[in-house]
Parts: sequence; C-alpha cells; structure tokens
Amino acid sequence: MTISDTRPASAPIFDEDFREQLLSLFQWRRDVRRFRADPVPASVLAALLDIANLAPSVGLSQPWRFVTVEAPARRAAMRANFAACNAAALARQGSDRAARYAALKLAGLDEAPCHLAVFTEPDPAQGHGLGRATMPETIAYSAVLAIHTLWLAARAQGLGLGWVSILDPQAVIAALDVPADWHFIGYFCLGVAATEHDTPELERTGWEQRRAVVCLQR
Repeated sequence: MTISDTRPASAPIFDEDFREQLLSLFQWRRDVRRFRADPVPASVLAALLDIANLAPSVGLSQPWRFVTVEAPARRAAMRANFAACNAAALARQGSDRAARYAALKLAGLDEAPCHLAVFTEPDPAQGHGLGRATMPETIAYSAVLAIHTLWLAARAQGLGLGWVSILDPQAVIAALDVPADWHFIGYFCLGVAATEHDTPELERTGWEQRRAVVCLQR
C-alpha cells in the first residue's frame, strides 16, 4: 500500500509531475530586489491575497492584516524610514558588502509597482485564543505563513516579492495610520522581477551559502 492508497476518494491526486513542479516553485522563489515597472493588476493582487488567506493560523485566528501602500507621500515615508534605519545599521557594522545590499533594497522601494505592509492584530477575537495561551508569538508565526503562501503564489503568477527589513516598526505604524496596537511584521515590494535567477542573490554575491538542513534526533 502506498500513501496515496489511504487518501479519501474526494481528495485531489498530486502526481509526480505536480511534485516536480512544486519543487521547482520552491527552488525559484527569490527575494527580489530589482523590478520592472509593469503594473500589478488589481484583480491579480486580490487573488493573491485570497490565496494568502488560506494559510494556516493558530486557532484559525487569521490575525494577518494587509495594507496596500499607494500614496506617494506614504511610500516616501517608508523609503525615508528604511534609509535612516539602514544608515544607523551601517554605521555600526561598517561593511561595504552591507552597503551594496542596502542599495538593492532602496532600488526595490523605488521601482516596485506594488507595496504591501503586513501586520497582525495581537489579540484577535477570532480563534477564541486557542493554541496561544503559552505561546502568543504564534500570532506572528501565523502571519509569516500567510506571507510565505503569498510569496509562492506570486512566483507562480510570474511575480517577484521582496522583503524590506531594517525598518522602525513604530514609524511604519505612524506613517501608514493603522491601529496603534497592530504589530508590524514586514514590508514587501511586489512586481515583475527585472531578472530571473535560480540562485539567491546573496549566494551569487558571496554573502552566504545555503547549508544542509540541521535535524537532531532525540
């Protein structure tokens, strides 16, 4: 008997061809930093967010909150936020390599046609608190799962996603005028990638190499 022999009759069959394509999707998912100017149609973005909403969440709380950032003044505030935080980080680190990396992030903020901020509601009524009494951080973990789901769905649509880190969360909350108790998870650029690579940029530039999985047996 194989694993597929135990599935319910109504369950879909994911055959070897599908599994190979799924592996290819995982392998070609990139943190994109350079974008083309092609707009992302509103219908495509709405479909991607619907897919992200299928992600697992603790207690089925669906704590993620998406904000599309379209106003030029708000985008400028986000760019200034990143530039200030990154300048402070570079002053501490003093790395030419880090400076080049920062320039790529600024390029993404300038070029990407679509900007998204992701937050969580820290204590949503939905889910009735199930599963997070001793680990409230599972709310944030749930949002990250939604982001990863969005990332893969975007790649399957021929779009790239870039995560802009090194931001002041409180400044983000103020600039985007969201509820003060929301927790900032990440800021993302979405669009068609300027170039395609099967190897992460940080590997290609010698920043770091992907290593074998660490799995302990106890």
